[in-house]
Amino acid sequence: MLKKTPADIDALKILDDRLRFLSAWTIHHANHVRESADGLKVGGHQASCASMTAIMAALYFHALGPNDRVAVKPHAGPVLHAIHYLLGSQSLEQLQNFRGFGGMQSYPSRTKDKIPVDFSTGSVGLGVAITAFASLVQDYLTAHGMMAEQDRGRFVALIGDAELDEGNIYECLIEAHKHDIRNCWWIIDYNRQSLDATSADRMFERFDEIFRSCGWRTVELRYGKKLSAELAKNPALADWLDTLPNADHSALLYQGGAAWRARLDADLGKKAAAFLKAHDDEALAALMSDLGGHCMETLVEAFDASQDDVPTLFIAWTVKGFGLPFAGHKDNHAGLMNPTQAHAMRDAMGVAEGSEWEPLAGVGANEKPGVEALVERSRIAREKRARSFGTLSVPALPAPQGEEQSTQAAFGRILLDLAKSGHPLADRIVTTSPDVTVSTNLGAFVNQRGLFKRREMKDVFAAAKIASAQKWSGSNNGQHIELGIAESNLFLMLAALGLSGDLFGERLVPIGTLYDPFIARGLDSLNYACYQDARFLLVATPSGLTLGPEGGAHQSINPPLIALGQPGLRHYEPAYADELAALMEEAFRLIDDPNGESTYLRLSTRALNQPERPDDSWRDGALKGGYWLKEPASGAEAAIVAMGALMPEALAAWEELSADIPGLGLLSVTSPDLLHRGWTAAQAARWGGNREPSHVEQLLSRLAPGAGLVTLCDAAPASLSWLGGVLGQRVAPLGVERFGQTGNLPDLYAAYRLDGDAITEGIAELLLPQTSS
Repeated sequence: MLKKTPADIDALKILDDRLRFLSAWTIHHANHVRESADGLKVGGHQASCASMTAIMAALYFHALGPNDRVAVKPHAGPVLHAIHYLLGSQSLEQLQNFRGFGGMQSYPSRTKDKIPVDFSTGSVGLGVAITAFASLVQDYLTAHGMMAEQDRGRFVALIGDAELDEGNIYECLIEAHKHDIRNCWWIIDYNRQSLDATSADRMFERFDEIFRSCGWRTVELRYGKKLSAELAKNPALADWLDTLPNADHSALLYQGGAAWRARLDADLGKKAAAFLKAHDDEALAALMSDLGGHCMETLVEAFDASQDDVPTLFIAWTVKGFGLPFAGHKDNHAGLMNPTQAHAMRDAMGVAEGSEWEPLAGVGANEKPGVEALVERSRIAREKRARSFGTLSVPALPAPQGEEQSTQAAFGRILLDLAKSGHPLADRIVTTSPDVTVSTNLGAFVNQRGLFKRREMKDVFAAAKIASAQKWSGSNNGQHIELGIAESNLFLMLAALGLSGDLFGERLVPIGTLYDPFIARGLDSLNYACYQDARFLLVATPSGLTLGPEGGAHQSINPPLIALGQPGLRHYEPAYADELAALMEEAFRLIDDPNGESTYLRLSTRALNQPERPDDSWRDGALKGGYWLKEPASGAEAAIVAMGALMPEALAAWEELSADIPGLGLLSVTSPDLLHRGWTAAQAARWGGNREPSHVEQLLSRLAPGAGLVTLCDAAPASLSWLGGVLGQRVAPLGVERFGQTGNLPDLYAAYRLDGDAITEGIAELLLPQTSS
């Protein structure tokens, strides 16, 4: 925290004005000055920026330290870029290319923007919640000796008040309370307006109650110094303003001084007479908009008074569109100043025409040195930090031994063996799960490595000598973070852990487990994690209709299709333990690879007989997405293509049919995602003259051009049916397209056409036209 002086307060006020102008002008330039190639509105959020400029000026040029991390509300992105423009770390070209190709992004982006961005925002609410989980990661690193106390920082979320309607914020708040998080500031831009309307009045008084009950300090910044002084002299006026409905407040702010005068005279009469007489309409309008979120003295004092590690919620009252011609109007969310209004704002701020992009245009010669000095003393990172990779050593992971194994059980054994091995990679692993640690086979790892708790937690059952397979105690040395049953929190936890290398300079290896069908419950948060290029291993198990007795509510259908379309996430679905070991090894490598990504393993509880491998020739193909488990003859007329837990049915059908169908092949698909990516990438490369065939093209070219493929997966059949489009081969797709019943596997496989009979029928249908011709 910098020591403040009256001159600094004045300089901060000037910076507030500069940020408001630069953010508004950036948006204006994109919509009204820059040439448009398509004639479409570029958009932007001038009003949402204007309500935040004082808060962000106080933070970035006074309160923030070098190790603090900030999630900026999405619609205030241009203010963040304006700050870096003043700091000299953002280019004019980027500002002028706002929302253009390769220019500054609509919303702050870690991976796409050229300035330092701590957390991407855009999907509202998620940028708020991740700060709490990042705080927990900081505690983890400190407790494990990977981070020095003096390098710790605070995590700040700048929140639009409408974001507080997002349920993930409250799921996070509960989880944060369980883990006793600290060093968080959440600052609400309480402008009482959302995209469509003004906010509900009755919710405001609930916010502080909710946060206080979860251990947060709440600080309300309702009025600025000048308005507070007037209200202190007139209790009737204070009571009236405190109870004024949000919609009325916004409308009066938009209408201006004359409207305030008429309303006060009508509602308070003589009680407001002296107050009204002392202020003309212009002064009255300025005074009634003197809210805490725009008063620099109020903001600085509040931030200076909250320097401990207690999580703090600041409710900063603001005006949406403050200082703009549509301030307070309920329709101003995506409103844009027209050229006349933008030029009037420029002139009012003393900015000469043609010098709009000068960082300190309009600042007087006497004030400029103080402003420049304050900018120079800003302690935030000015340049984007290079990402660090190549710091982990990944050992070979042997497959567990056993003639019959499920991939879920093998996953637990591989992790346990790694935990016992003493390899440095094991010390970097952090596991987490939303209350399904035991049922996803993480229990043995947790027994070995313990729960992470900042305060010692004894295993009460063990102390009482009560028999239990779970021997869990908690300490600073633990490596498992247990979460409540909220999948959104799981993915935000993985996102924060997966950014540890970028945020803190120490790469962790996060592993999160959940039931496969419930990926969809946290999908927005998963997409958010991938968008930031957070690196982790997601293990979803059990999966598919194969979880028979659980019924449709716990049987998954579409997750492979989700993975097929999710950037930054590689999907693998192994059938055998040795495949799983190879894929886990690859997943760990990808976490620490500059060109890597996160990995999603879809596992099963079904125990399969393990194959006898003559050599490791299958391994390379498995890593690329598929290999021939049973080699086809050159020009074969048919093949079975199978994935995951249904491999026994595919093998049985192959053995039954191979005597009658010469050269019948059996293709084991470990990743429809990678096969599809490789195929589309190869097609795109052909436009540039590269004729190299993709891995899936090489696999399927072993067959005749018109060969038939029976595709089989415990998922939506579209997961594999697209293979027919690769070389124009005919497909009989088998899979699951409706919610399952409970039952045993023979009954379920027969009912949903996943058994040998269905495969045989599929082959017959594919070959029959050729036979008859």
